[in-house]
Amino acid sequence: MTEEPEGQARTDATCTVVDVWELLGRRWSLHILKNLKTKEVIRFNELKRSLPGISSTVLSERLLELEREGLVTKKIYPEVPPRVEYSITPQARELGVIIKDLARWANKWKRPEIKPLAAQ
Repeated sequence: MTEEPEGQARTDATCTVVDVWELLGRRWSLHILKNLKTKEVIRFNELKRSLPGISSTVLSERLLELEREGLVTKKIYPEVPPRVEYSITPQARELGVIIKDLARWANKWKRPEIKPLAAQ
């Protein structure tokens, strides 16, 4: 979180929004949620294959962060080797609606691309 000037404390609501924004703004977070949303449950390697370019380390970190925030659940089966399945929570499904609204807003106010002078 960013530091506020002395004497200007943020409200709890603002702090919460900033915290969520920071989590969702981290690289891969929204991609992970989008891919989890398409399936009831998904295993780590299947999720990794659906996200070309992500490393196992980053995927593990993001899943842990999303789990800590209550957006993802992880179920570990006591097998050898252990089977781990991830799924999206109702809280994250509700967040999906908000993200769709944000996408609509972004598309509505998107600036047109400016073509280079040589291409005109």
